[in-house]
Amino acid sequence: MSALLGLWPEVRDTCTSLGLMLSTVLFVGLARVVARQQLHRPTAHGFVLEFIATFQLCCCTHELQLLSEHDPAHPTWTLTLIYFFSLVHGLTLVGTSCNPCGVMMQMMLGEMSPEMGAVRLLAQLLGALASRYCIGALWSLGLAKYHFSERSLACKHPIHVDLPKAVTSEAICSFIFHSALLHSQEVRSKLRIHLLAALITFLVYAGGSLTGAVFNPALALSLHFSCFDEAFPQFFIVYWLAPSLGILLMILMFSFFLPWLHNNHTTNKKE
Repeated sequence: MSALLGLWPEVRDTCTSLGLMLSTVLFVGLARVVARQQLHRPTAHGFVLEFIATFQLCCCTHELQLLSEHDPAHPTWTLTLIYFFSLVHGLTLVGTSCNPCGVMMQMMLGEMSPEMGAVRLLAQLLGALASRYCIGALWSLGLAKYHFSERSLACKHPIHVDLPKAVTSEAICSFIFHSALLHSQEVRSKLRIHLLAALITFLVYAGGSLTGAVFNPALALSLHFSCFDEAFPQFFIVYWLAPSLGILLMILMFSFFLPWLHNNHTTNKKE
């Protein structure tokens, strides 16, 4: 009985974090409904949906990061939560990317106009910054014992390898994820969401100890804003340029190199 009582504070704090994340999801869901009903201009509609979607993703990731730091001895629990909330985001944030790399991919493939792309990129950056300040205000309330506002302001130094390895890690994660995102569009939506959630969980497991496996510039800005202030060149290269490089390599491979290789092989067979 005493052992159970000793565990109760940790269980209560974990439930508080889960409650905050689910409350954020419900709030954003309500905001999406209102936006769809009230906003009829495509530009304003796209801006608001992308803003609140990025806000939801970043707020939930802040709490997930906090839970993983609080209980590092049980990584399976953290990975389970990552998988679960990846499913939640996939189900509730349909029509948004929450990731500047996703917008870049759509623009490069001609699926989105440059004007709409710029609007969505701006919305993502503002949503990322808003989530950081909002989560700092929530943590200052002290709802859980490891909630305090100073935590959100300090740089946690998430890069644990040298610069070339960090760049390679983020670029590969971005390449793999967006390749799966691009080539799974014909898969049934229910199965596709599970596959992408499992892939995100695997990438976090594989690259989390190196750079955190963020492969999302907006999310990186929200999580590590203080680090950008302290060491901007390093964090800009790792968390902004490297995922963008992964996108560029992916598009070059699947849109140019592999078709060229296939056509060249077909021509040689005919000869």
